[in-house]
Amino acid sequence: MAPPLLNLDGIKLTFGGTPLLDGAALSASAGEKIALVGRNGSGKSTLLKIAAGMIEPQDGEVFRQPSATVRYLPQMPDMDGFATVRAYVEAGLGPADDPHRATYLMEHLGLTGEERPNDLSGGEARRAALARVMAPEPDIVLLDEPTNHLDLSVIEWLEEELARTSSAVILISHDRRFLERVTRGTVWLDRGQTRRLDKGFAHFEEWRDQVLEEEEREQHKLGRQIVREEHWLRYGVTARRKRNMRRLGELQSMRQRFRGHRGAEGTATMVASDAAESGKLVIEAKNIEKSFGDLTVVKGFSTRIQRGDRVGLVGPNGAGKTTLLKMLTGEMKPDAGSIRLGTNLEIATLDQKREAVDPTETLAHYLTDGRGENLVVNGEQRHVVSYMKDFLFKPEQARTPVRELSGGERARLLLARVLARPANLLVLDEPTNDLDMETLELLQELVAGFAGTVILVSHDRDFLDRTVTSVIAPDGAGRWIEYAGGYSDMLAQRGGTRLEDRKARPKVETGEAAPKAEQAAAKGPAKKLSFKQKFALDTLPKKIEAVTASISRLENNIADPSFYERDPASFQKTIAALDKERTTLGALEEEWLELEMLREEMEG
Repeated sequence: MAPPLLNLDGIKLTFGGTPLLDGAALSASAGEKIALVGRNGSGKSTLLKIAAGMIEPQDGEVFRQPSATVRYLPQMPDMDGFATVRAYVEAGLGPADDPHRATYLMEHLGLTGEERPNDLSGGEARRAALARVMAPEPDIVLLDEPTNHLDLSVIEWLEEELARTSSAVILISHDRRFLERVTRGTVWLDRGQTRRLDKGFAHFEEWRDQVLEEEEREQHKLGRQIVREEHWLRYGVTARRKRNMRRLGELQSMRQRFRGHRGAEGTATMVASDAAESGKLVIEAKNIEKSFGDLTVVKGFSTRIQRGDRVGLVGPNGAGKTTLLKMLTGEMKPDAGSIRLGTNLEIATLDQKREAVDPTETLAHYLTDGRGENLVVNGEQRHVVSYMKDFLFKPEQARTPVRELSGGERARLLLARVLARPANLLVLDEPTNDLDMETLELLQELVAGFAGTVILVSHDRDFLDRTVTSVIAPDGAGRWIEYAGGYSDMLAQRGGTRLEDRKARPKVETGEAAPKAEQAAAKGPAKKLSFKQKFALDTLPKKIEAVTASISRLENNIADPSFYERDPASFQKTIAALDKERTTLGALEEEWLELEMLREEMEG
């Protein structure tokens, strides 16, 4: 195995009370892709900052290869002092780095470089920070929640980019599918200490459960051994005094180990407050439309959402997901068409604007709306501290200001408030951001088992596959289509085409840039298709089907966690072949669309 570029060993750090890190270790060699996982507040971000040299540990060894370059992606990038995104990104380059690499990354991340940092949305700021970190092609890349606020197309592009890079990558993420596709090793930070699995995240949960079961068995054995030793101490035949003192010392040591054992972290208890049952029809939309100036966001969309449906909204940032969501729930009126809401609706909403919470407000005050020490959950009066414990908050945090919470703790707080409200319609806009794996599992179970209706916006593919019964996705030019099943089902129904690959039906133009079919239409319709065009129109569907099948096979090969370990060169060739096949598929679909439009024009 190659010598490590980065090695942390015996890292200790305490911010008063229980140690945050107590002998933690982390290492990475060239090309390794490692997931750093653990509960919210376990110290993952702190350990990553120590690896980046931003925090000094109180004890332990930190080694970085002297010649190795390290780049760190924080959760909140600081762009103060930069006039444009390009200036910010290029400031991360070294003297020998290629400035064209920065341009390439900004283009693929949907940035021109001329944006002003103060005008960026959360997703745009995250994309700019990613471009800055990855542009120098450093030896070590440290990524803290890189997928937060990114849309699906960028997440999928980032997966492929990280799989191709020769840099060592250590990343923290809540996105299961992203971790499964990128990582080949896993470091679990738990109760201040780390354990390492030399397999990707796909194998982590089974391994974690085995570790915890073994730990529980060992603790049980220790307890039984203490009982036996105490029995000997009280009733055993007295032996030589020296031997008795030795066994007494061992007993004291066992007692200390038993009492000092920190059990596995508890799990949150999530139960949505039930409201009276809504009517069978929850929402009916007929040909609704919405435009902002010349931009059409929603055009001619219709749907019927009934009690018990769980509907997911997906699409690139800026596609209009939140606008469509607001129209469906009656918060925004459509420009045309009609929205009918069902009877007896009680709506509970979790939106993206988490910063809207007053940072000076305490947790208890926020949960009770300042109405004393109690709140009513599912018709039962609960003390606020007792309810906080269900979401893994400690009693002493009741008077803690919101500003002192981590991103994951704030996400749990908002969920606690939303779920305390009686509801038969849950509206969740990006609910998975900042949640740890265990809390995410509970949220999945809650959504999947909720007796009412759920509408959610998410970029988390695994979460969508596990929870929703249908997916609404954009199809270009303001058109939206509803697909049965989860995210993977939607892709299958689209012929494997990802959201960013589906072309909107272009407008008819007469300039050089107009598609061939449109130029023909602009000149006047021909009487019939040529033999070559007709043959292409007949044979293209089979070609598209064959390329789609090839893409599916290549994606299955890449999904094998042992593939990279067995043959890194073949893995890279497979990635390149997959990119080529996807480009081919896009070209074939565009050619078919042009010919089909031409055929319709002639027949019409």
